[in-house]
Amino acid sequence: MEMKLNGRRAFVSGSTQGIGYAIAKGLLAEGASVVINGRSQEKVDRAVQELEAGDSDAPVSGIVADFEDPQETARLVDALGEVDILVNNVGLFELASFGDIGDDDWQRYFEINVMSGVRLARHALPNMLENGWGRILFIGSESGVNIPADMVHYGVTKAAMLALSNGLAKLTRGTEVTVNTILGGPTYSDGVADTVSALSQAQDVSAEALKAAIIGGNTTSLLQRFIEPDEIANLAIYLASPLSSATNGAALRADGGVLTTTI
Repeated sequence: MEMKLNGRRAFVSGSTQGIGYAIAKGLLAEGASVVINGRSQEKVDRAVQELEAGDSDAPVSGIVADFEDPQETARLVDALGEVDILVNNVGLFELASFGDIGDDDWQRYFEINVMSGVRLARHALPNMLENGWGRILFIGSESGVNIPADMVHYGVTKAAMLALSNGLAKLTRGTEVTVNTILGGPTYSDGVADTVSALSQAQDVSAEALKAAIIGGNTTSLLQRFIEPDEIANLAIYLASPLSSATNGAALRADGGVLTTTI
């Protein structure tokens, strides 16, 4: 399907690997120019080179910034310029007991998972409205709806992301700008793979056995496997395109059936 993204300019936060990288790759394949982002110059340069080696002729570049630092975020925003498509993908997660999550941890999670989207949208939305077209996407999680007991801080920030996306959508009334959220399910991104690897070593079991046990323990999953980053990216590409013009203020699921409510 032709997504009609030729000539559009996109920024994807946290995109040197995993879901963000898959989205950047998909946008390039559809003809959009893409600016990626990571915390280190080495990772950004490597990702840019890999994306440039693909089949697309669309330009790709990168900006280094750690969204935990508001000053680095401000420098990124100054360097970014106008974008037609903003994908708020950057995010932090970890397993942690609620009692062990200190104030500094909560602040860090809000800076990266929530305030990154606030600051980027505050930069991008006015130009989109003035130019008469734009797409803002938040890569959320089913954990923002069904808060996990072993990742309360993560779930709370993903719930806040849902609220932010919904509120921003109300500012686009009567325009061709849309703001939506993707509720991703358990996805085998690089970060999850690293966590599974560390747990498998600590528990002296194979990573494949642990993957199967994790999914097997998720009794509501209809997919019965981890989601691949490309499967999240496919929905993101559609929402970034003009074809999704009637979808605004929505939280769309790519959760593998983990959530049990009908809406």
